[in-house]
Amino acid sequence: MPRKYAVVLLAALAGSSLLPTHAQFLGSRSPDEFRDLNTLKPPVGSKVAIIVFEDLACPGCAYAHPLEEQLAKENQVALLRYDFPLPGHIWTFDGAVCARYLQDKVRPELAEEYRSAVFSSQRLIANKDDLHQFTQRWMQQHGQQMPFVIDPGGTLAAKVRSDYNLGMRIHLTSTPTIIVVTQNNYQVVCGTKTLTDPTRLTPVLYAAIAQANATPKALPTQVHKQKQVRSVRN
Repeated sequence: MPRKYAVVLLAALAGSSLLPTHAQFLGSRSPDEFRDLNTLKPPVGSKVAIIVFEDLACPGCAYAHPLEEQLAKENQVALLRYDFPLPGHIWTFDGAVCARYLQDKVRPELAEEYRSAVFSSQRLIANKDDLHQFTQRWMQQHGQQMPFVIDPGGTLAAKVRSDYNLGMRIHLTSTPTIIVVTQNNYQVVCGTKTLTDPTRLTPVLYAAIAQANATPKALPTQVHKQKQVRSVRN
């Protein structure tokens, strides 16, 4: 196990005698109003995933976006994006449909580039016409022709609505909401009144990876944990 993950895991274990199903990967649990977060899981074949609910006009989402990409790539964990276009942002539902078009009809990597570009250009997009012009120009610059009707059957819009409905079912209220999940556990990084800092993703993700990669069948005793912590410090 890499040292940076081991140190975080041992620190988390030292502060708790048990790790129940919904224990935090790191620190103590903050109160929230989420529901059924244990239904969120990594994709098949993955131990850990970063789950993000985002709105393309949200400044906080734009701030968190490059960190999410960097950590997912560096640590080889799944990054699952869910669109949660806020009702007050008149163009973001259409923006999510455009991103979904690129993801499903072209290639996922280009969709990620498009989302990054939209986040970087939020100040230039105030309405649906601005979005259309931006998307058309961006596609041309990347060797793609924007279809006259980007979602004729409404299937892409249905996927965006499905993402939004999932957010409503878990009682999501703000963006970005970032959650790190394993097969048996989860931790909210940000998306509540008290959890607002997306940079917490770094230590929480490291702790989740350490826990997911831990091999002992039973948790060590408290005495053994203390010896482990001392050995790391030495």
